[in-house]
Amino acid sequence: MEILDRTENSALDRVELKFQWDHSNEATPSLSQMVEAAAKAEPGADSNLVIVKNVNTRFGMSRTTGTALIYGSSESKSIEPDYVIERHNSRGNHASEENNPSMEEESQPGESDGQPEEPEEGDA
Repeated sequence: MEILDRTENSALDRVELKFQWDHSNEATPSLSQMVEAAAKAEPGADSNLVIVKNVNTRFGMSRTTGTALIYGSSESKSIEPDYVIERHNSRGNHASEENNPSMEEESQPGESDGQPEEPEEGDA
């Protein structure tokens, strides 16, 4: 990962990094790889306080660009939209978090299974 621009934003208690990642003969880097690389690029950064945004890989090129926002505290990170924070929190525990909610949802789909049956009977 190559850092193109580094800006300290003291008003929002964060450091903004614009990066470029050349990944020839490799797959496009995952969100967790980009977060870890951004945390390593900024001394003293905690990977739990890193948000990666505006990621773009051009068609036919093995170059990914984006912006990494490295917050100073979890309180300052809370200005990010909830869906962005959830996406970044689930990057490491994606598989385990999916298993737990699916067990909770098993009782709910039983109720929703009854609903799709009625339209099927009406269609038949």
